[in-house]
Amino acid sequence: MSRRHSKKTALKTAGTSPGSLIYVGNEKKFETEIDLIEYNADSYRVEPILDLNACRLPNGQPVTTWLSVDGIHEPDVIGGIGQRYGIHPLALEDILNTLQKPKIEYFDDKYLFITLKMLHYGKTTQEVDPEHLSFILGKNFVISFQEKRQHDVFKPVLTRIEASAGKTRRNGPDYLLYALMDLVVDHYFVVMEEFGDRIEVLENSIIQQVAGQQTLTRLYGLKRELANMRRQVWPVREIVNSLLLEDSPLVNQTTMPYLRDLHDHIIQVVETIDSYREQTTSLLDVYLSTLSNRMNSVMKTLTIISSIFIPLTFIAGVYGMNFEYMPELKSPYGYWATLGVMLLIAVGSVIYFRRRGWM
Repeated sequence: MSRRHSKKTALKTAGTSPGSLIYVGNEKKFETEIDLIEYNADSYRVEPILDLNACRLPNGQPVTTWLSVDGIHEPDVIGGIGQRYGIHPLALEDILNTLQKPKIEYFDDKYLFITLKMLHYGKTTQEVDPEHLSFILGKNFVISFQEKRQHDVFKPVLTRIEASAGKTRRNGPDYLLYALMDLVVDHYFVVMEEFGDRIEVLENSIIQQVAGQQTLTRLYGLKRELANMRRQVWPVREIVNSLLLEDSPLVNQTTMPYLRDLHDHIIQVVETIDSYREQTTSLLDVYLSTLSNRMNSVMKTLTIISSIFIPLTFIAGVYGMNFEYMPELKSPYGYWATLGVMLLIAVGSVIYFRRRGWM
């Protein structure tokens, strides 16, 4: 199914209410991509939305309605959807606010609102890029909101619906919400694998003693990204826990086992993040210890060299004085005798240091 439709310059009249949009022909004036998916165990239907008036409310038929909204940067469009589905203005603000932290809110028994983050890992930047997602779960519908990116993060769920694969078509909107959230959590594991690979590379470079200042920068960057990821993932655990504990008529008991499994996956992600953070801290300690040992080795070598040359320098300094009456200066063997003594001192110092285990 193509998610790209033709676009037209916005047209708006004075006094137009949110979502009351003017269209020319079959072309839409907004860039947000909206698809209306209706399905049950026997059939499904996907309809691209060109006119917000086509965002039909569930009509009571035994189908699950999923309104997939790709793009949250047009307030008029989001407001129009909220007006038709009776979404609270505060929830609409959270949908538009990409800095909103993950959370869950219940609006009586009409619907519940969830916002969380899909995490993407940039291989070039080696940073986690969060994508703001929001869900509205009603009695027989789900509305999903995602930032407009190059790809639809919910495409795998739609593919399962089209192929009638798995349990999505045979269950209601609460299971659809679980499937969408499970897709997000599964992607957390993909990001964690990238972090695991980075940690392994840094560990090898430190063990092989080829680490430099760049390794220290990468370690601190890794610690920062892990801390950021934990801030995004930890609230999801509370969201799923709330779905399990809250006695909401919007979530059927048949979906509870899947939510418990999702809760276990979230715990596993959090524990993995904590484990990676501990590994990173340990690697940082090992790196600093290796750096200190390397410095100690250099200082030890320089100290040994200095200890050998101190007496030699002393002898050279004594006989380098310009006094007129120095008996050794007139000796025909004084030069060679002095060199011999200096050589004996140097060799003796080396033998002494080796026996003491200092070399």
